[in-house]
Amino acid sequence: MADDERERETATMARETFTWQAEWAHISYAETSQFTETYGFAGSHGAVNLEGIRFLPEGRPSDTLLVYMHPASTLQLLPMPRAMARHGVHVLCAASRYPKNDTALIMEKVAADLGAWVRHAKEDWGYDKVVLVGWSGGGSLSLFYQSQAENPTITHTPAGDPYDLTAAGLVPADALIFQAAHLSRAVVLTDWIDPSVRDENDPDNRDPELDLYDPDNPNRPPYSADYIARFRAAQLARMRRKTAYVRQMLEDLKKRGGNEVERSLITHRTMAEPRFLDPALDPNDRKPGACYLGVPETVNSGPVGIGRFSTLRAWLSQWSPDDTNAHGEKCARTVGVPLLAIENSADDAVPQPHTGMIHAAAGSADKTMKVIKGATHYYLGQKDKLQEAADTCIDWLNARGFCA
Repeated sequence: MADDERERETATMARETFTWQAEWAHISYAETSQFTETYGFAGSHGAVNLEGIRFLPEGRPSDTLLVYMHPASTLQLLPMPRAMARHGVHVLCAASRYPKNDTALIMEKVAADLGAWVRHAKEDWGYDKVVLVGWSGGGSLSLFYQSQAENPTITHTPAGDPYDLTAAGLVPADALIFQAAHLSRAVVLTDWIDPSVRDENDPDNRDPELDLYDPDNPNRPPYSADYIARFRAAQLARMRRKTAYVRQMLEDLKKRGGNEVERSLITHRTMAEPRFLDPALDPNDRKPGACYLGVPETVNSGPVGIGRFSTLRAWLSQWSPDDTNAHGEKCARTVGVPLLAIENSADDAVPQPHTGMIHAAAGSADKTMKVIKGATHYYLGQKDKLQEAADTCIDWLNARGFCA
């Protein structure tokens, strides 16, 4: 056994564990909007109400808080935040104003929500340091937030609606952990959308040579480079057709005047990622023929496919690759705080190159990349991989004076 492996094994065996309690958290801040975006009380009456769960290890004070936040999900049930709390780290699993429903999600508003949590952590809870942990879709969110907190530039959403992050007073985080995360929601939808769809209103009207699941499609794994190039170009073309429709509809509504200002749309067939069928494409240790949501062909037309339901404005803000501001690689270039990037080598959601691309792009002078060999996206049934990931984060944090 190598010396570094022996040291890690000894450290893991000696890692102290704690009992922790989950504390419900609620914050609210004033904001007015042109129309109601989300159902119920959460986003109406001139205020944004946000909920979260804070994990507090018993008998373990800390001046550092780890904040896990996803644009549209809640993360308190994931194994990683719980593992960190079990080892004495204070953790907040924060929700945006769009919990579990990204239909109307505007990334610029999610950044403001994250800013409210960071400010609350420092000013109300008294934490000296906040570390953003960007898990999955939270990776590009964390980088987007930090880039705007360090160098604010955005005054409008991609739809042209005023939303001034330069005046939002976003408090920069003190470090970032980019874990099992992708470049952006727009990038993954572009890589996953089914280019065989010819008619957005008729998902059964498809080009069989671009349909990965058509048994008569002569193009089979391993796919040729020419076929992948054609496939990717067709995916981007479909995305841009959708975007052109969205922009035209927004312009039409604006010209009409009156009180109709938004529309909703459905995007059929959004899980046709060749990587999930061909392990030779950007190879890692993932299982071919599967993805983190299940069987890719089933997910392609199922209800949980990403980007399935959207408003016009949400499409431009979170799904359009040419319009979104929340592109992790671009945002990483203007981030200066310490960065830890963690790639799971058997990730069945995040494309293999993404973590390395973020690490390479980051403007941080202090940046580290770690690969957890054999780890899947959620570490389900992988206690050893989960422990290795927790050890990696804790050692990295401690080496930089966090979590004291």
